[in-house]
Amino acid sequence: MASFIELIGPLDGASHAPLYQQLQRVLRDAIQKKKLGPDDALPAERDLAEEYAVSRITVRKALDGLVSEGLLTRRQGAGTFVAARVEKSFSKLSSFSEDMISRGRTPHSVWLSKAEGEVTPEESLTLGLSPGTRVYRFHRIRFADGAPMALEYSTIAAFCLPSVDAVQSSLYEALEKTGHRPARALQRLRAVLFTAEQAELMRVSEKDAGLLIERRSFLKDGRAVEVTQSYYRGDAYDFVAELNALS
Repeated sequence: MASFIELIGPLDGASHAPLYQQLQRVLRDAIQKKKLGPDDALPAERDLAEEYAVSRITVRKALDGLVSEGLLTRRQGAGTFVAARVEKSFSKLSSFSEDMISRGRTPHSVWLSKAEGEVTPEESLTLGLSPGTRVYRFHRIRFADGAPMALEYSTIAAFCLPSVDAVQSSLYEALEKTGHRPARALQRLRAVLFTAEQAELMRVSEKDAGLLIERRSFLKDGRAVEVTQSYYRGDAYDFVAELNALS
């Protein structure tokens, strides 16, 4: 059976780059060239250190960088794995947390801001709210297994929630508790390039490719209750839709 170093290749002996960067390059190339596939397990850190004749600190630093890039993911008690791209279906109205949990991933959020305010003219048109109506705004970074996956900016009609602090983790879970979970939504997808500020938050490079999903959600009675802009990493997400022929 081939060793790991035989599978993905050695470090570049002629390179003057730090060893952790050389190891990152070898692993990154192996993932991009499909030598390592989604959900493949990497050897333990001590085994990688022995195979590549480097310190465990070097291995840890290399893996940390690839986890931050979203190429690897760590699973508690199981080890380090190649991250699988996430398929997000356009046919199902589900939350980010629900999507990640259904794929065996652990979601969490880092809040950038929670705020209450008056609806803006643009939000008024989008949500069908009268000028002066109160809304809640939620800005956060969405993570899966410790890797940043999306930036999310949501505006919710205030009648849907008792307070801005009612949302702790899942927005849709909070809306469901008050009987205001959306029943349908309109979504629009377009390609974008991350700005310098967005790139820093997402641990990617400025002008890296991203996917912007703009969603407007409605209750069963037709009232619009949510408008959300989500900026997804282009290297981590695939969006799929089921199409049926006209009868």
